[in-house]
Amino acid sequence: MNDIKYLLAYTIPLSAIIGIKIGGIWSFSTVIYAFGLIPVWEAFLKPNPEKLSEEKIRNRLANHFFDFMLYFNIVIVFSILCFGINYLKSESLKSYEYIGLILSFGIVLGTNGINVAHELGHRKTKWERFLAKLLLMPAFYMHFYIEHNFGHHLNVGTPKDPATSKKNQSVFSFWFSSVIGQILNAVRIQKDLLKKRKLGFFSVKNDFFYYQIFQLGYLTFVGIIYGFEGIFCSLMIALVGVLLLETINYIEHYGLCRSIKGSRYERVTPMHSWNSNHAIGRLVLYELTRHSDHHHRASKKYQVLESIEESPQLPFGYTTSMLIALFPPLWFKLMNKRLPNNY
Repeated sequence: MNDIKYLLAYTIPLSAIIGIKIGGIWSFSTVIYAFGLIPVWEAFLKPNPEKLSEEKIRNRLANHFFDFMLYFNIVIVFSILCFGINYLKSESLKSYEYIGLILSFGIVLGTNGINVAHELGHRKTKWERFLAKLLLMPAFYMHFYIEHNFGHHLNVGTPKDPATSKKNQSVFSFWFSSVIGQILNAVRIQKDLLKKRKLGFFSVKNDFFYYQIFQLGYLTFVGIIYGFEGIFCSLMIALVGVLLLETINYIEHYGLCRSIKGSRYERVTPMHSWNSNHAIGRLVLYELTRHSDHHHRASKKYQVLESIEESPQLPFGYTTSMLIALFPPLWFKLMNKRLPNNY
């Protein structure tokens, strides 16, 4: 019964549905919940340092509840996008309601779409990796699958990784460098993968091309069903989702670098990611906040990730940290002194 707490991951889309149903200032319900209520809630809860027993790890890995929790997000995300875009197009909304719902739907896409795609993208089965790509499609970020799995996890903490934010780099600068850098990296990685198979970049085996076709097809479908206004809504929702992802990327690795040992960089360790063990963010984001353990063992499923106390620790939960990151001087003052001395 203790595992039922992971149903909190569905409270983000639930808050968006509330915003649609009630309207008015409640159009911002997901924004208020994610960046208002959750930070306050976490302020009154102490992180739980308890380690999972071997028996509990075995039980959690054998429990398909955790997998179905992920799969059901396919239904949730696409249902909210379809209904939400239609609602934005067909209803007479005030400007602030329109903005509030765009932000709310974008947060749903970021947390229950891109974040879940990240988890499924590390799975071994082809159909789970297919679901990961499907969830990345409405964010127009399918290249993330290539760059994250074949680039970020290899190059994290080095200048080669656009998803590692540098010390004293603002989150606004990082948005541009990370988004552009990841696209360019995905193309380079795709070229290398094809080259290893003795294939050219314009081969029919080029997944990067297929991703663009699928994304264009999705946008075309939205245009046919909902018109140009639907296309605009879809793009704005995707932009919010992507910026949410990149802000999370920013706080996960801020200022952490790998040392050069001889002619190569040291191995990735839990010291190269910021850890956060704050309870609500952990559950809402499928344990993404235990990022140090994820990078230490990328194949570990979210339900058995643990808090590594020896790794650098974020002083607050993810949503609070993301808010602070929007004020660069405050972020630098808070975080630079927490960087390990050798960094």
